[in-house]
Amino acid sequence: MIKFEKYKLNNGLRIIIHQDKSTPLACLNILYDVGARDEDAEQTGFAHLFEHLMFGGSVNVPNYDEPLQRVGGENNAFTTNDITNYYLTLPANNLETGFWIESDRMLSLAFSEKSLEVQRNVVIEEFKQRYLNQPYGDVWLLLRPLAYKVHPYKWDTIGKEISHIENAKMDDVKNFFKKFYTPSNAIMVVAGNVEFENVKELAERWFAPIPDNGKNKRNLPKEPQQTEDRSLTVERDVPLNAIYKVYHMCARKDKEYYAVDLLSDILSQGNSSRFHNELIKDKKLFSEIHAFVMGDMDKGLFAVSGKLSDGVTMEQADDAINSVIEKFKNELVSADELTKVKNKTEASHVFGEVDVLNKATNIAIAELMGDAEIVNQETTKYLAVTAEEMKEQANIIFKKENCSTLFYKKKNN
Repeated sequence: MIKFEKYKLNNGLRIIIHQDKSTPLACLNILYDVGARDEDAEQTGFAHLFEHLMFGGSVNVPNYDEPLQRVGGENNAFTTNDITNYYLTLPANNLETGFWIESDRMLSLAFSEKSLEVQRNVVIEEFKQRYLNQPYGDVWLLLRPLAYKVHPYKWDTIGKEISHIENAKMDDVKNFFKKFYTPSNAIMVVAGNVEFENVKELAERWFAPIPDNGKNKRNLPKEPQQTEDRSLTVERDVPLNAIYKVYHMCARKDKEYYAVDLLSDILSQGNSSRFHNELIKDKKLFSEIHAFVMGDMDKGLFAVSGKLSDGVTMEQADDAINSVIEKFKNELVSADELTKVKNKTEASHVFGEVDVLNKATNIAIAELMGDAEIVNQETTKYLAVTAEEMKEQANIIFKKENCSTLFYKKKNN
């Protein structure tokens, strides 16, 4: 059970404080409710570009890293299609340094042409290295537009194409910041060896004066139901043939999510999973195969990805995946199998609550989903899942016409 207290500033910034006296550290996590889904279709990759720009210095703190490193702190950030999350850890007695540097970049990021040019080049290089020049790197650049036709999940966080980042103008960047990087569009979690009154005082001092531009109202197009199976075949310079299958499923906030997530674990979590037993160990069709849910805030995807063993055809691989999945639609998961996967999930939640940074991020995401208290309800929700619910979800999700398949072939040199 994670205990916390909530507090809201007049400018709309939500603050959640979790006290953990077992650590000498404090963690400051700021989640901005903006991700790749909030971008213009002709200007993609901006949320991720911003993740980099936020480290380029602010008006009063030209070098973000330097004051933090001086007090023994470290920081990082990540972007998804739903959120951009910034976090830092530092010795608890230096907490105010974190408040100072974070509030300054929320208030007044330094928009210099030099910083934009530097970060633009970093992102372009990342696009080339991780997505275009790495084996299997472009998988999601191909899969997303195959599965989504109208919802902005149809592009990856890196963006649709390099030109969108190359052509980013200073005005576009400033407008993006003004629209999304506002107090009422952010959730701040302060966790670790901290006192509620002290955090409240620091928040009033450093964040309360920041003016708010109002919460951004999201109005995204709804993805229509998929009614035909889709497929795409590509050839790439890779060591092994691979197959990727994605099915539309519920959103992270939906009650059905927990049953679907456990379903993916039964398929591929560990050496006793169904995919591993049947497709790797027994039939030797795959060298590796995984099933996972994307965990998106809007209706997301259930994904299966596998690397084929030599000599196995795409048809054999596809049929084998389908036959394992089909069993979920016709038979109930056994009590033993369900208990085992629930126990693993419970254990991972318990271990996840040891790390203060992990707790801070999970609290912020729970608050974004509707209420920070969700962080304490997750385990119960997983443990309550029934075999009948899993079968019901399998029949809703695993339909041929709800599937998009990418056949990723190695070039015959």
